Amino acid sequence: MGKGGDEMTAKDYLSQAYRIDRMVKAKLEQVRSLRDLATNATTTLSHTPPTGTRNVHRMEDIIAKMVDIEMEVNADIDALVDLKRDIMATIKAVENDDYRTLLELRYLCFKSWETIAADMSYNINSIFKLHRKALEHCKVGSKSSGNTVV
Repeated sequence: MGKGGDEMTAKDYLSQAYRIDRMVKAKLEQVRSLRDLATNATTTLSHTPPTGTRNVHRMEDIIAKMVDIEMEVNADIDALVDLKRDIMATIKAVENDDYRTLLELRYLCFKSWETIAADMSYNINSIFKLHRKALEHCKVGSKSSGNTVV
């Protein structure tokens, strides 16, 4: 785990799911925005008398962009599901129940430190110490570090 810059730390490995989740949410927001734009363009076009110079290519471009982003989102969701499955297996290999619970709440449920501390009945400093110990017991092998998703 600590040899050279090639190997990923347990924290880096476990944090990938959160990054992908944020990326998926951002792309879904882009799709919503394009849908709103397409809806507004359709409404504007339907209320405007035809002039012969109407830009139908604009609508095609918007729809094509929406489809492209939706395809990216589907691929990202597939990668996220696969990664979460791998992360679950990595966390399940940790023997201590408190460590496992903390890792699941943080890296699979994406809970804040404050929420985790409250859920587990610890103060925040104890949660940070428990987290460090949990990461030390989390084995990230070559199979896991090969699952890096950008």
